[in-house]
This record gives sequence, structure tokens and C-alpha cells, in this order.
Amino acid sequence: MPYTPILATLGYVLSPDQSRVLMIHRNARQDDLHLGKYNGLGGKLEASEDVVAGMRREIREEAGIECLDLNLRGTINWPGFGKNGEDWFGFLFLITQFAGMPFERNAEGTLEWVSRDDIPKLPLWDGDRHFLPLVFDADPRPFHGVMPYREQRMLSWTFSRV
Repeated sequence: MPYTPILATLGYVLSPDQSRVLMIHRNARQDDLHLGKYNGLGGKLEASEDVVAGMRREIREEAGIECLDLNLRGTINWPGFGKNGEDWFGFLFLITQFAGMPFERNAEGTLEWVSRDDIPKLPLWDGDRHFLPLVFDADPRPFHGVMPYREQRMLSWTFSRV
């Protein structure tokens, strides 16, 4: 059977001084798989868009800002991650320049500027602690990882860079 994951984007917006990251605290919906966790911004790709257009649209919808400079930092294959065990495949971006003023909140929760040093102290998905250092590091090579989940728990993590 062919592998048909849900394709998605996940972006991390840096403040103008590069010291903070715009994160969403998923605290708005009780039925949210991510309830209580902090995450980057993003979502599912639409059939008519490429990954950059999808990332720009998601940031515009979720934060009310326009991405001016985006860098693809990596990809992650998340088999079994979804609420009902769906497979996801994500394109992860670092947004280093933007225009506009971010929303204070959206339908998913509260938007917060978080110090890069404080991110590991936040309630995150277990797997985020493995890949976030790669999103923010100085290595110019994108990473490509596989992070299987079962029942909302990370099973393993492998990645490569070329």
C-alpha cells in the first residue's frame, strides 16, 4: 500500500533581534490533540500550493504577519502521529524576517514570544526536544528525520544531513 501522509508545514518565527521565537500555546480548545503544549505555527498543505506558499499562508492565518525571509531547515516523517494514528510529513522552516504585528491569540490559543533559551523548559511534544536544536543551529544543511509515534508517544528519532 502506498504511503500517503498528511503534508504539513511547521514554522518558527524569530524576533527581529533573533533572541525570541513566536510560539503558540495551544490552550483554546479542549478537544485539541496539542492542548497545553507550545508549538511552532503551521498546518496542512492545500492541494494548490507549494510548501513555501503553504507556510506563508499558515503564518498569515495564525499570526497575522507576512513572511519575508524563510529558510527550509528540514523535514520530518511522523508515522502514527495523528489523533487517530495518521501519518504526517512536515516541512520545517525558520522565518528570520517578517512584516506586521503578530496577533495576541487565534482560535488555537495564545501567541507568545519565548526566549530561545526558555523553549526547552516549556511543555512540548517529547519529540520537539530532539529536532528543535536542529531548526535553530548554525549548520546550513537541512536535516531529514523520521520520528514514529504510537498513542501520542515518540518511539524513536533518526535523522541525516547531506
